[in-house]
Amino acid sequence: MLDQSAPISSNLIKELSTSIAWKYRVFPKMAEGRRLVLYADAQEPEMLARQLSVITGKEIHIEVADSEWIDSQLTRYYIRSGGDTVRSLNVNSDEFIGEMISEANELGCSDIHIEKYQDRSRIRMRLDGKLIERYELKKEKYHEYVNKIKIISNLDIAEKRLPQDGRILIKNAKGQYDIRVSVLPTLFGEKVVLRLLSSDASNLDIRQLGLNAGQIKLFLESISRPQGMVLISGPTGSGKTTTLYGALKYLNVPTTNILTIEDPIEYTLDGINQVQLNEKVGLDFATTLRTFLRQDPDIIMVGEIRDVDTARIAIRAAMTGHLVMSTLHTNSAIGIISRLMEMGIPEYLIADTLNVAVAQRLLRRLCPACKHRQSDLSQLPEILKNSQIDCYFTPVGCSECHGTGYKGRMAIYEMVNITETNKELIFSKPDQYSSENGSLMTSAIEQFEQGETSLEEIYTYLL
Repeated sequence: MLDQSAPISSNLIKELSTSIAWKYRVFPKMAEGRRLVLYADAQEPEMLARQLSVITGKEIHIEVADSEWIDSQLTRYYIRSGGDTVRSLNVNSDEFIGEMISEANELGCSDIHIEKYQDRSRIRMRLDGKLIERYELKKEKYHEYVNKIKIISNLDIAEKRLPQDGRILIKNAKGQYDIRVSVLPTLFGEKVVLRLLSSDASNLDIRQLGLNAGQIKLFLESISRPQGMVLISGPTGSGKTTTLYGALKYLNVPTTNILTIEDPIEYTLDGINQVQLNEKVGLDFATTLRTFLRQDPDIIMVGEIRDVDTARIAIRAAMTGHLVMSTLHTNSAIGIISRLMEMGIPEYLIADTLNVAVAQRLLRRLCPACKHRQSDLSQLPEILKNSQIDCYFTPVGCSECHGTGYKGRMAIYEMVNITETNKELIFSKPDQYSSENGSLMTSAIEQFEQGETSLEEIYTYLL
């Protein structure tokens, strides 16, 4: 029987970072030299031990423990919210919206999740790509909060059976916020997700996003051509739109006509004509693109190529003297070419119009105030032992980073340059083609070697 009241030394607690303890739901039992014994409720403890050995650089042993006991210990010893435990929120609905959005903006959060379960309700915020729990809500007040959100976003408070989408514009002493609202009926009540949008893009610098020297040279050359296509792939939330707007800011001069069609508009930039998608009235990507071609554009940015019609019109625009930039959902840069082929675009058209194919992901940046230097390289994967490093860094967690061990994010990139010399290899033997400017794996390793991120963040790219 585990003794929850037994004292735990602060040195033992420091053996694990807050982010690792919560992510893998483990709690330290004993540390002897490089040997660390952890409690976990894992179904496959041996696999978890191997993975944590690689991430922490220690010899890990797992002892199975009760899930509720681990929850109580993590809540007690590994505080995730800037020095405070999860707080109970008990304010009126008028104060609730403004205060919550202001706090999320100050923390740099991208999304707010308001959720109801059988026995409790909570608010989580997405910070640097990870959800952290900030508040508990009283069950009897949950519907009051949800209804207030629905009212100010012009949604139907009587409709609780169907999903609804709305928008909130808030302007107060702390700033101006453009928020997209999504309401989803769930088993125990409606879940609400608020996404904070319309960030000012005036400070974006394409050279500061994470591109290495070879990649920035290739990318700037590709977007500086008078025509063609620049396509960026990656999962939702991987920073594709940020990269596109960094490119648009670089290209935004008074002599250039730039048009964008987006859903939603995530950044605002003076000098660019932005159109918000509205499929309810027939304003979709394909329809807007056709109109764009009659607006004398130099550069067109399409938020996403979702269907065959949009792909064909984008190709036509690129062939007729326009630079077209957009995104696709694929797993790699070379996958962009395969995806266009699946849409029925002929190979010769892709070869003639595509300037560069880009894949990108986001890595969390280690908090400079609390990251911990590690000199023992013996537990690193073999691929990292061959690198020229004498140390690496692990996350800890402090008030500066709200207990996560990370502060901010950086992008890693992979690029396929469509040149005359490599077209044949790309289209005939794509599995044999490798990016001359680095893959996602090499870009991730580069950031790890520079001490910018942790082994935990790049682990999936080493597999």
